[in-house]
Amino acid sequence: MTLVTRPRLLLVEDDHATTDYVRQGLEESGIDVVCVANGTDGSQHALSQTWDIVILDRMLPGLDGLTILMRMRSYAIMTPVLFLTTMDGVPSRVAGLRHGADDYMIKPFALRELVARVQVLLRRSSSFQHTTIMNVADVELNLLTLAVTRNGEKVLLQPQELKLLEYFMRNAGTVLSRQMLLKDVWHMDFPVRTNIVETHICRLREKLGQDGQPLIHTVRGSGYVMSA
Repeated sequence: MTLVTRPRLLLVEDDHATTDYVRQGLEESGIDVVCVANGTDGSQHALSQTWDIVILDRMLPGLDGLTILMRMRSYAIMTPVLFLTTMDGVPSRVAGLRHGADDYMIKPFALRELVARVQVLLRRSSSFQHTTIMNVADVELNLLTLAVTRNGEKVLLQPQELKLLEYFMRNAGTVLSRQMLLKDVWHMDFPVRTNIVETHICRLREKLGQDGQPLIHTVRGSGYVMSA
């Protein structure tokens, strides 16, 4: 298997609906997102960990986004920063850009445009040097284009099927329980009665084609494993 690291993005946003909307769009585009709901925790995360890009709201509980940005730059942290805010006046934009922001978007916004701007910033960032191709056996997943092939043949997957496949590929050879899949792929941290895991695995197996060469195996009583 080719080891792959996805880009890591810090989202500091106090509106839960916006957070869920942005996180889903970015994760479906191959980006890992960590969400923080206030400026104090956002500043701590931004200064203490390594990120490929940071998205900040301007108005936050605790520290405001501009203060977080200024702290980052004062510590010579040059991670690309994109402001996502309702503060649309020219003075606000100028202040953000002059203090080191790399881009500035106004709410409401189009998710496709946000994803495109994030991808542009990632390409510009000298810190983003990660491999973008994953391989397990004859299955290949391109994390930038989200293209999937098996033995050179294109495989068309829905967004949630892509997330499930990526999770299996990252953990190839490891038995994954149903609860692990619910938590890490569907973000369900609580017990729930649903057949969503079984349904998606069935669809994924069918689309990958299992004739003679199955890749996703059921381990009775334990879960599932992806292996050649």
